[in-house]
Amino acid sequence: MKLVTERLLIQSVSPELNKAALKEGYSCGPHIALYLSKLEQDQSQLNWGPWFVTLKENGRIIGDIGFKGRPDEERRAEIGYGFAEEYWNQGYATESARALVDWALGTNAVDLLVAETTIDNLASIKVLEKLGMKKTLEANGMVYWQMPKDSRQRKDEEMEREL
Repeated sequence: MKLVTERLLIQSVSPELNKAALKEGYSCGPHIALYLSKLEQDQSQLNWGPWFVTLKENGRIIGDIGFKGRPDEERRAEIGYGFAEEYWNQGYATESARALVDWALGTNAVDLLVAETTIDNLASIKVLEKLGMKKTLEANGMVYWQMPKDSRQRKDEEMEREL
C-alpha cells in the first residue's frame, strides 16, 4: 500500500521494504520487527503496522508512522510516529499523519483514532492538534488524544465552507 502527498511517499512496511530500508542505513526500531513477525502469522495485520515515510525528491527514508495493530472490536486504532531528528519541525510528521489518518478513516474499519504522547513532547502535541485530535486525558506524564470519525468529517465540511 502506498500513499502519496506533496513531498512524501508513505509505504506500508513489508519484509522486502524493510530489507531495503536496512540496506539504506535506516535504523528500524523493534516495533518494525515485531510487526513483521505478527504479519508472518496473521496477514490481516497488513497495513495496520508501521509505514515508512520517504522523501519523494531523493528516495530517502526519514521516519516511520503507523498503527499499533488492527482496529479493535470498538473500531479504534492507535497512531504513532517517529522521524530522524534532522527532519523535525519541517511539517513531515503532520503531512504524513494527515495522509494516514485520511486513509484509516476511509477504510470503514475505524470509527475512532487515538494517540498518546509525553506531556513535554511539544512538537508531537502540535502535530496531533493540527490533525484535529482532541486531548482526552493527562496522567502520569502522558497526554492522551482521540479523533472520532465523525469529527474529522465535520472539520472537513467546515474547511469547505470557509473556501
